[in-house]
Amino acid sequence: MAEPQTQSEAHSQAQSNAHSRAHAQRTPFQVRRVTPGEWRELRALRLEALDDAPSAFSTTRAASEDLPDTAWKAQTVSGASARNAALFVAVDPGGAWLGMAGAAPIPDVVDHAHIHGVYVTPAHRGPHGPAAELVAAAVDFARRHIDVGHLTLGVHEANVRAQAFYRRVGFEPSGLRVPYVLNPDEQLVILRYPKFRDEEG
Repeated sequence: MAEPQTQSEAHSQAQSNAHSRAHAQRTPFQVRRVTPGEWRELRALRLEALDDAPSAFSTTRAASEDLPDTAWKAQTVSGASARNAALFVAVDPGGAWLGMAGAAPIPDVVDHAHIHGVYVTPAHRGPHGPAAELVAAAVDFARRHIDVGHLTLGVHEANVRAQAFYRRVGFEPSGLRVPYVLNPDEQLVILRYPKFRDEEG
């Protein structure tokens, strides 16, 4: 049996743990567009995201795991080179992916694009992490390359933390809710980006 820590030892351990968390939060990163050959990285991070935050996505871990390599390659090529859709990733100096965010038109909603697939690994969330820069990169791409008048995103009604984050980076409630595709008894809260085309009101 390990001996109990003294109060001084416990305090030192707490300080060490806090330092480790702060160090993780301040990991240097670069936000950039995905490149065509990074399908393995995309697959790994998407599956991690579906484990960690399944209600943030419109598909399941099982369905994504069953996708053939060709599907992941096609998604990655599209995210890297499509004219009006893109996937951005945050990468640390060693090449590890810390997060991602995408922008694309909404096929069934005229004159609308959306930010989608936003995810940051748990160790890199918070004010020093890449979430805000990822969303900013996706918003900027949508503004420059997607010829629509409105930019939105959907957040599960239970994910109040994500809703608060999106409000901090410039989104606001649109007043709309839609059924969550994996469980129509639940809803997605639709947020809009009012400064996308200098919208009024």
